[in-house]
Amino acid sequence: MKNDITSRKDIELLVDEFYRKIRTDDMIGFIFVNIAKVNWEKHLPVMYDFFENVLFYTGGYTGNPMLLHKHINQLFPLTDSHFNRWLLLFDTTVAELFGGERAELVKQRARSIATVMQIKILSEKPVK
Repeated sequence: MKNDITSRKDIELLVDEFYRKIRTDDMIGFIFVNIAKVNWEKHLPVMYDFFENVLFYTGGYTGNPMLLHKHINQLFPLTDSHFNRWLLLFDTTVAELFGGERAELVKQRARSIATVMQIKILSEKPVK
């Protein structure tokens, strides 16, 4: 039986492994590497704070992910397939590493956040 997510250290492991998969993924890796040109040294700690706040309500994350993703969508139009791939990789990573209530909760919250983002971004008309 796998341990549940209980600490920031667990979140860091999850985020590191998830984004390792993202970077090399054939379908969406290029969006992070070539389009968004993610600075991983800066991005990963922000994601630690984000997911720690999602699970433990630490208040450590302050940001506007919607604005950033809308900007990326202007550079390269995102599709349902991109969002679905992100969620598949996230769910798979969580399931490989953890089991339990918080593991299920982080997957559910990621799906909720991605769904809202997907609806807002994909319903927006591109700027010409």
